Amino acid sequence: MKLPPLNALRAFESAARHNGFIAAADELFVTRGAVSRHVKLLEEHLGLKLFHRNHKGVELTTAGHDLLPVLTESFQAMAEKCGHISASAFELRIICPPALSIRWLFPLLERFRELHPEVRIKLTTDFYGAKGFDTSEYDLGISVEHMPGRSPNIVVLPLFSSYLSPACAPNLLKGQQSLSSPQDLKNFTLLHENPRREDWKTWAREFNVEGFDPSQGEAFPNLDMATKAAVMGAGIVMADMALCREELQLGTLILPLEHMKCEEPHGRYALIGSRDKWDDPNVTKFKDWISEVSAEGAPAA
Repeated sequence: MKLPPLNALRAFESAARHNGFIAAADELFVTRGAVSRHVKLLEEHLGLKLFHRNHKGVELTTAGHDLLPVLTESFQAMAEKCGHISASAFELRIICPPALSIRWLFPLLERFRELHPEVRIKLTTDFYGAKGFDTSEYDLGISVEHMPGRSPNIVVLPLFSSYLSPACAPNLLKGQQSLSSPQDLKNFTLLHENPRREDWKTWAREFNVEGFDPSQGEAFPNLDMATKAAVMGAGIVMADMALCREELQLGTLILPLEHMKCEEPHGRYALIGSRDKWDDPNVTKFKDWISEVSAEGAPAA
């Protein structure tokens, strides 16, 4: 069967829900006569009556009672879906690891919102729980420049470099404790930015350092927590010098082996996105903005 005219369905649904043509006319911004004509057109299309008409007004027939909930649910679903689609046109979904989010991106986002108040940023920090960047769920991601197994459909825009070097609270080296060579690290607790404990191994491999176990110590869920533990004097963290810039500037962390710093092995931090979304208007606005501010993210090497 051919679908009845949409205006006729809408007029009937409103009249049935309000139990009358006058309230339906007010809701739909048409005349009472227009509602009546649309309902009559629907009845003719279906070949049966949907209302009993009498001197007191109208009353739904059995067929009308059957049709009403289906139409009400359908119109509500269409309204909700249209609202969601309309809202998503102004939404930019970004996924970024926790430490990079809280230590760099999040403090800068207010500046983007001031420039583009029409764009609503939806930031997700569960980068690893979400298994990285999903092009179907997110518009953009912030990750590292080189990632094994990355899809060729992903476009990469490098942002800034960072360097790794051991860092600790100044009071950790007071008294008998000293850290003048890498071999002294065996006397300290190492703090790792994640359970994989690759951070210290990477640094030790870069400088061919031996004489200490780069996997020993405490592991944390992310760099932010490991850094805070280092500030508290719990041990020595492999500091990302861009993301730990505030602690280094304030002196709550120091670099006892400052001459031994290496570049992040996966390259620079980068904005990533799928090729088919890369030129979308909201994505372009964010790309242009983040390219300008990213130079602030890296201190001098």
